[in-house]
Amino acid sequence: MQNETALKQLVKEKYGEIANQPKIQNMSSCCGAGGCSDEIYNIMSDDYTLLEGYNPDADLGLGCGLPTAFAKIKAGDTVIDLGSGAGNDCFIARAIAGEKGKIIGIDFTETMIEKARNNAEKLGFNNVEFRFGDIEHMPVTANIADVIVSNCVLNLVPNKFNVFKEIFRVLKPGAHFSISDIVLDGVLPQQLKQAAEMYAGCVSGAIQKQAYMELISLNGFTNITIQKEKEIIIPDDILSNYITPEEISAFRNSKMGIYSITVFAEKPAIQECGCAPGCCN
Repeated sequence: MQNETALKQLVKEKYGEIANQPKIQNMSSCCGAGGCSDEIYNIMSDDYTLLEGYNPDADLGLGCGLPTAFAKIKAGDTVIDLGSGAGNDCFIARAIAGEKGKIIGIDFTETMIEKARNNAEKLGFNNVEFRFGDIEHMPVTANIADVIVSNCVLNLVPNKFNVFKEIFRVLKPGAHFSISDIVLDGVLPQQLKQAAEMYAGCVSGAIQKQAYMELISLNGFTNITIQKEKEIIIPDDILSNYITPEEISAFRNSKMGIYSITVFAEKPAIQECGCAPGCCN
């Protein structure tokens, strides 16, 4: 694959295009990237439509879970959404946090930020804002968030360790995250792993499930829990763009699996030095 800078540029360009694609096209492909499938309508996304705060203008069909439904958001919370897209998860978080809450969406695609801001303005929300920035270097101060959510975004970031490090910095002591993402169990066929569109499509950028969980632990989080897990089936008509029929058959018969997981973890309320937050020298 390409280096980190090139991969980020690839994702930025692709998601600039995806911002203007119809929801049905995004949901019938892998996170909006690559060709669409005629076999099934919804490859990765869960159904948001029954959640309070859902806004159809903000739903681009790009998620792989419902992190806001698992995030234990409370009234008045400050919630940050990583890779906020057109604002869907932010608006649902706002419905829970209420008018006294504060919702911040972060995205590094200008078209998505513009789309999200327009949606917030139409809804008249003055406590939802969208900031342009890289989630490896979040444009927010430390110890500010009660909850961080993200939906099918970290798999698009080459250096996932840095993102979890930033999440730890930005969360308040004792605060938590709930993140939906794509992980692997087994090795992807080389052609899929090398395909740029499969990277932008949330697949070849995914890492092994065990390695993903270890990154969370290595960054100091506790109470790490998988809240939901489901297998992702990529239809043959999408796979055929990258691998041969024989390779598709071998892939289907292998033990390799692609999964959407929703993971919860907490930043410890007590720092490693053993005293209350803020008292350590």
